[in-house]
Amino acid sequence: MGDQQWHSSITEIGPGKIRVRGYHITDIMEKLNFAEAVFLILKGELPNRAESEMMRAILVSSIDHGCSPPSVLGARNVIAGGNPLNAAIAGGVLVIGDSHGGAIENAAKIMQRWAKKEGAIKKLADDLVDYILENKIRMPGFGHRLHNVDPRTIKLFEIAKRCGFSGRHIELCIAIEKALEEKLGRKLPINVDGGIAAVISDMGFDWRLGKGFFIISRVPGLVAQAYEEMTREKPMRELGNRNFSYDGPAEREIGKHSDPGDS
Repeated sequence: MGDQQWHSSITEIGPGKIRVRGYHITDIMEKLNFAEAVFLILKGELPNRAESEMMRAILVSSIDHGCSPPSVLGARNVIAGGNPLNAAIAGGVLVIGDSHGGAIENAAKIMQRWAKKEGAIKKLADDLVDYILENKIRMPGFGHRLHNVDPRTIKLFEIAKRCGFSGRHIELCIAIEKALEEKLGRKLPINVDGGIAAVISDMGFDWRLGKGFFIISRVPGLVAQAYEEMTREKPMRELGNRNFSYDGPAEREIGKHSDPGDS
């Protein structure tokens, strides 16, 4: 068993040698910015200028969204409990799931599947929205508790158009927004997760990397939030909504245990 090998195409290491996707780490340090290095390690090839600009915009777009997101509350709560920074960041990342940060992955999965279908985009969007409404499925990547129009999505699509990434997935995404408004009678704006889902799909990224994009983007924000909690706030302070009411059983007592054989 000890001589069995497994294979990886990502990084080659040896004494005095580190090569990522075939490129020396020192050359990457000298010639690539962080967004370009992320593109390289995920895609396996160097980005061109348009891919570099698009990747930078994606990673910046979700870097932070204030103190209220669950991942931030998670990181701050871990710090408030007296734990170190690494534990807080891990705690924040563990809060990321389908309901928070997972919409990129879920929306990209749907868009990539439906964009492969033949037919006009408007018809595909109408059919998709009819399907999700009939089956009471929430369309991920649309609607926001705060923004009626998500400024990050507008800017992402603007940059995507400039960089040549306004393809079938972005077209479908915009058509879905219109179909939802027509059929629901109210607007559910494309949020930043839906925007990123459409853009990375037009860039050729697998939908299964969706949560990865959110994690890479959000970790710097979590570090800043956790550090602020560590340096500005008192331990064990109240975080989150404590205004709850009990609705369990009324007060009761434990009596003498019955013998299972009693009847």
